[in-house]
Amino acid sequence: MMKSLKLLIIPALLLTFVVFKSNAQVEDGQTIDKIIAIVGEEIVMKSDLDGSLMFLASQNPGIDINDPEVRKMVLDNLINEKILVTKAIEDSIEVADEEVNQQLDYLIQLKVQQLGSEKRVEDVYGISISRLRYEYREEVKKQILSEKFRQQMLGEITTTPKEVEEFYQEYIDSLPMIPAQVELYHIVKNIEADNTAKKDVFKLARAVRDSIINGGDFAEFAKRYSSDPGTKDEGGDLGWVSKGKFYPEFEKAAFSLNKDEISIPVETPFGFHIIQTLEKREDAMHSRHILFRVGQSTEDRDKAKNALLDLKKQVEEGASFENLAKEHSDDKDTKGFGGFIGRVRMNEMPANFREAIQGLDDGGVSEPLPYNGDPTKQAYHIIWKKQEIPAHKPSLKEDYKIIEKMAQNSKKTNEYQKKMDELRNEIYWEIKE
Repeated sequence: MMKSLKLLIIPALLLTFVVFKSNAQVEDGQTIDKIIAIVGEEIVMKSDLDGSLMFLASQNPGIDINDPEVRKMVLDNLINEKILVTKAIEDSIEVADEEVNQQLDYLIQLKVQQLGSEKRVEDVYGISISRLRYEYREEVKKQILSEKFRQQMLGEITTTPKEVEEFYQEYIDSLPMIPAQVELYHIVKNIEADNTAKKDVFKLARAVRDSIINGGDFAEFAKRYSSDPGTKDEGGDLGWVSKGKFYPEFEKAAFSLNKDEISIPVETPFGFHIIQTLEKREDAMHSRHILFRVGQSTEDRDKAKNALLDLKKQVEEGASFENLAKEHSDDKDTKGFGGFIGRVRMNEMPANFREAIQGLDDGGVSEPLPYNGDPTKQAYHIIWKKQEIPAHKPSLKEDYKIIEKMAQNSKKTNEYQKKMDELRNEIYWEIKE
């Protein structure tokens, strides 16, 4: 008998996002936003539910957002998120300002990519980017809190080979088809700036520091010179950050400063920083900085691309791509595995990446392409398309890792539901509509 497979109902996989709401005018006769659920000291608004439903529909066009069962599932997930936030606060889980800034940067950049420009984002939402960051800061912080507590609650859930096999046998008739995939490997070359460019950036950083020391306003110089988009509009303010969150070079310099003292330029993988420590405790500090990134010239880019073209030629002449990756790749995460990226679904690749792969035969190597695997470095990579794997029914022999992941997600879902039932009995909540 076929057994239905129900997976991936954990909110972390469905609804952990922030819905930016536009400032659209309320039409005549339209109900103003209202509270539809209360969870401890948290509330769920009708706009939260509507926004979540719209997001879900955008990801799954076949879903009927007016279906009462769908609305109930989404509302239940929103209530669960508020329960997790409440428990995270009760358990004194902390979120650093830097974590919030990074997530806000990501969400805003996502909107910029979707709408085309920062100006367009501001027009759609009726407020400036800086105001958008301010208004959604607390919501993003709560999102991170709930995710941290969820990770703590579920811990490291793994599956044994026996559990994977039992899962496979139980759901064998309802497992989804494995879409067409491509087995990919790559070799990465970072773009390294020459010493002259590095020296010029260091000189600029030192000159700005001298100007501040001689009476200049740190915040104004940060707005003018800093390459950190997350803090420059706030005068470089990083807020309170716990020890261990920054790069060691940055943290060591910042903790060594006296109150209001300004550092000499400090180098990290991001570039050079001028740091001012405003306050500090034994385990945390409140500082601000001005970041000077080290740019790369056309010559630096050509050097990286030419190195990759030489490796591509060696593969075409019979050399092993995997051996070359182990020897020459700058990507620490994949070089030890011969540059193995994974088996990637064609429909999940970015459009430009997919176009480059589709034009290759099995065993073909791409031209050098921009690579953004490390936010601190600019790089290029070449991709080896080892083989294309057609769509097929999953089997333990060919798709063990995929089935193992499904089994693990199923186990996580069951454990999550069990723990949420316990928390719903522990924390006050009610639905108002």
